[in-house]
Amino acid sequence: MKSGFFQNFKQSFESSVDIDPGRLLGLTDGIFGMVMTLLVFGLALPEVMLVTDGQFLAFLESIALNFGLTVVAFILVGSFWIYHHEFIKVNSLNLPYLWINIFYLACISFIPFSSSLMGIYSRFLFADMLFGINIFVTIIFFLIMYQYAYSKGFLENNPSKTEKRYVFKTFSYIMILTIAVTILNYNFSEDFMYLFLFVPVISTLRDINFKMNS
Repeated sequence: MKSGFFQNFKQSFESSVDIDPGRLLGLTDGIFGMVMTLLVFGLALPEVMLVTDGQFLAFLESIALNFGLTVVAFILVGSFWIYHHEFIKVNSLNLPYLWINIFYLACISFIPFSSSLMGIYSRFLFADMLFGINIFVTIIFFLIMYQYAYSKGFLENNPSKTEKRYVFKTFSYIMILTIAVTILNYNFSEDFMYLFLFVPVISTLRDINFKMNS
């Protein structure tokens, strides 16, 4: 009796919902656009009027770390937007998938906060690690979202097992890079954060290699 109830509950919970996948895509695009805008707005102008070249150069030096972080975070968010459009094209939805997608978007939405925290409090271990953790968890939720959509047949292009392995292997490389950058960034120099700029390079080279061999 109990097994029958839970089976019916599971089937009802995982049944398709009457929501146009295009609306979820619109929400996703809107959040990505807002996050990328907030990243740039996080760069503050000087609080007082600068009157000499020395003061202006000192101001530029003071925001160098935040500026670099903004560029890195912007490229990463842009990369995640590309990955979402490239790999997550769904023709159906259910409640579990919707919530996985929402948690993924929550991770994306925290990137302006974690990058700003790192820029201001980089001398603290947790502030330094939080940005890397944010990126790592974002990748985890992306892979969970992709795996769930793949297992339920939600993906429009119906990817093969070979393509699925390619996606997971590509993101495994990015996860390894995230861990390495986070460790190097805290123990040696904030300049190691620029290694995150290899993320689109890795994915592009992997994409070219996959297309050449498929």
